[in-house]
Amino acid sequence: MENKTYVQPEFSHRNEGTSELGALVEKLAFLIRSRLWVQIIACMALGISVGLLVSPDGAALVSKQMAELITGWLVLPGHIFLALIQMIMLPLVVSSIVLGIAGTEDLAKLRKIGLRIAPYFVGTTMVAVLIGVALVSLIEPGQYVDAQLLAHALANGTSNSPELGSVADTVTLHERIVGLIPANPLSAALNESMLQLVVFAILIGISLVSISPKRAQPLLDLSLSVQELSMKIVSWAMVIAPLAVLGLLAQITMQVGINALLGMSVYVGTVLIGLIVLLAFYLSIAWAVGGIKPLVFLSQLREVQLLAFSTSSSAAVMPLSIKTAEEKLDIQSSIADFIVPLGATINMDGTALYQVVAAIFLTQVFGIDLSSGELLLLIVTTIGASIGSPSTPGVGIVILATILTSIGVPASGIALILGVDRILDMSRTAVNVSGDLTACIVMNKWLPSEKVEVR
Repeated sequence: MENKTYVQPEFSHRNEGTSELGALVEKLAFLIRSRLWVQIIACMALGISVGLLVSPDGAALVSKQMAELITGWLVLPGHIFLALIQMIMLPLVVSSIVLGIAGTEDLAKLRKIGLRIAPYFVGTTMVAVLIGVALVSLIEPGQYVDAQLLAHALANGTSNSPELGSVADTVTLHERIVGLIPANPLSAALNESMLQLVVFAILIGISLVSISPKRAQPLLDLSLSVQELSMKIVSWAMVIAPLAVLGLLAQITMQVGINALLGMSVYVGTVLIGLIVLLAFYLSIAWAVGGIKPLVFLSQLREVQLLAFSTSSSAAVMPLSIKTAEEKLDIQSSIADFIVPLGATINMDGTALYQVVAAIFLTQVFGIDLSSGELLLLIVTTIGASIGSPSTPGVGIVILATILTSIGVPASGIALILGVDRILDMSRTAVNVSGDLTACIVMNKWLPSEKVEVR
């Protein structure tokens, strides 16, 4: 009787919240219908063009000081956009996971989903990493990098490379396991330790299902308010997305010049081919498990992929991903509400593929030979590093810095790939959200009996 008493108020509560959240989703969908992706592509081309015109290594139409001043102002919307997304990323992910779990209303179902989704996420991440290893070993993009370009990158690497801090410190396995529990959630939030925050949100969500509805409802109301507030800020950020892309690419192109972009074309091509192969892997899963033909699946994902490509943030497109899963893919609400926010945090297959390609690429550039054991360590490290990473733009390059320390690549080598990271970041984010929706299809097929219960 207690479960039945809990279902009804929560169900009506979710309907009320869904209508409010739906308005925000429509706002994001409107940006797609208004050809946001066309604006993004146009601003990408314009940003690269402006960067080449003012770059000292390009047309050099103005002095270096004036070029820095121009691109400095152009990049202002980009910095504002990134700051807005980073500001709301933590409350958005935590509130979405809490609401997703609480909406399940059944501990037995939570257990079933958890026992299935964890090995699935790890398995697909491993496939992504192996695809990357195979392609980068076959193509060897590091052999196509000009020595002069490498010298230029290293000369500017000190100021451009992410700080590694103490990431090289050795941590035992049992310490890592204990470290999953956020002893201080506030500290985890300040350090952006997403995996700890995910564990924290999961525990809160399970606890809310376990206690009486009267006690749980205030925190559910708070979580829903936080989620809606976060989505409102996301909708504001989307308005300046084209200008953000223009400014960011203009500044990067001005700094690295045309030679860097051309010299890195084989590396960029390797990553993009890997992402296409990974997307084909998702399409085959959707076809085999859900019976959805590849072209149909792509048409259903189009809006989500375009918005993810435009924003470079899985978290920013989370509400649109949930709506797509429920309305176009016919996924159970309880599964979509749980899998999508969880996947946006720990299911970073596209990012994992990029990281392993970038790491091995840099070993090729610096002439570092990896033994079988070191390659295996790199694969395991990449899988672990991609899980729980923040779903915000540019985070992949920071995570890569932690991976490079384990294989002996100088941190300054990251400067070599910074110039093309923005384009790759946008591409791998589109693949990441595709993986989250594919996971929803798989979970929906594995738990068919729950569908009638929820709807």
